[in-house]
Amino acid sequence: MKTDIRTLDLNLLKALDALLDERSVTRAAERLSLTQPAVSGMLVRLRECFDDPLFTRTQRGIIPTLRALELAQPIKTILAEVSELLQPKAFDPATAEITLKVAATDYALRAVIVPFMAALRLQAPGIRVAVLPVNNEQLTAQFERGDIDFALITPDTAPADLHARSLYDEDYVCLLREGHPLAQTDAFTLDSFCAQDHALVSYVGGSFSGVTDKSLAALGRSRRVTLSVCSFLVLPEILRVSDLISVVPRRLTQDLPGLSVLPPPLAIQGFNKIVVWHERTHRDAGHRWLRELLFSIAV
Repeated sequence: MKTDIRTLDLNLLKALDALLDERSVTRAAERLSLTQPAVSGMLVRLRECFDDPLFTRTQRGIIPTLRALELAQPIKTILAEVSELLQPKAFDPATAEITLKVAATDYALRAVIVPFMAALRLQAPGIRVAVLPVNNEQLTAQFERGDIDFALITPDTAPADLHARSLYDEDYVCLLREGHPLAQTDAFTLDSFCAQDHALVSYVGGSFSGVTDKSLAALGRSRRVTLSVCSFLVLPEILRVSDLISVVPRRLTQDLPGLSVLPPPLAIQGFNKIVVWHERTHRDAGHRWLRELLFSIAV
């Protein structure tokens, strides 16, 4: 009789393993937390599956047949492999060698990725990080294909089918060179602010209007934007060598020598930075550890 693997119950293999170890139906039942009749019934099924008596009764219990002895080690191997399969793989950041793929804006590179990498290199030096640009239209597809593992975005661009967690709230400040005529706080009024030439960052490229202009319009005011760039990274260099001023997220103004930071003379709505990830990596031990590290530094 040939046994069909599709009809073989894993619990039968556990019972056979216990019977081989214990050489007693009673002791095997106790080990398996089953009744003796239940184990006896399983032995009947095992005999049918393997077309062999498997055990013969003696005064001291049961002894295995040669076929049962042949099965002993393979069954222990199978049960051990199944047990390992069912246990989540332990994650050790100190020895981990994986690649993390992050979608981040130019802003998030400076505000989030820089401190994240500083912490990551200390705790998990073997983990590589690939930072990709954010593509809002392709975000869900990128997650499903495994092209990215998490993305640093804002709630208004987050697909509804992703896991998400808020990292922090960001507000805006004014950035201008040290020695600028408006660098003195008492000279920095709404009128003087509107009278200056401004620079802004436009991710889409070429736009001369942003969140500041919406706030000004609500007050019936406007400003003159004379420079539009697509990256925050170049902006400090431009401000250092000109009298342009710019409204930027506060986190981008840390460690910028030669520049002054002032509160804007009007209320400008800030934004919330979040991280999103896919169900594909939600329960993975390594990715959980990486997300927790990100949560701890993004405060």
